[in-house]
Amino acid sequence: MIQPVLALIAWSMVMLVWLYVRRLPALWRYAVTEPDLRARDAARSLPPQAQWPADNYNNLLEQPTLFYALCLGIYIYGLNSPDLEYLAWLYVALRVIHSIVQATWNEAVVRFCMFIASSGVLGLLCLQTIRLVFNIF
Repeated sequence: MIQPVLALIAWSMVMLVWLYVRRLPALWRYAVTEPDLRARDAARSLPPQAQWPADNYNNLLEQPTLFYALCLGIYIYGLNSPDLEYLAWLYVALRVIHSIVQATWNEAVVRFCMFIASSGVLGLLCLQTIRLVFNIF
């Protein structure tokens, strides 16, 4: 269960680099000053394409924290299940697809579908873990 966790952390680092690659040139191009950066919505004055990777990076610091905690709990508890591994990797894949959609063309319907699908997979991963820990079924 450590491999999917490391994969999603590595992907988060990719998104962090992507954020800077897109945002820094836009900050220079639009001559955003330090006082502008202190304003709450200064980044929103940039073109959306410069903001999308940053928005996604923020998303990767939200719900995936539950994934990290759950996977580390599974690992520490010593649960070995191909189903858990499959669900963990599926969650990572869906989050990567979500990131690519959000950082490139940011189609809200597709992005929302990826979010709902990954949330469902995370829910299944949680339920499967509860079933195994409490010997239910």
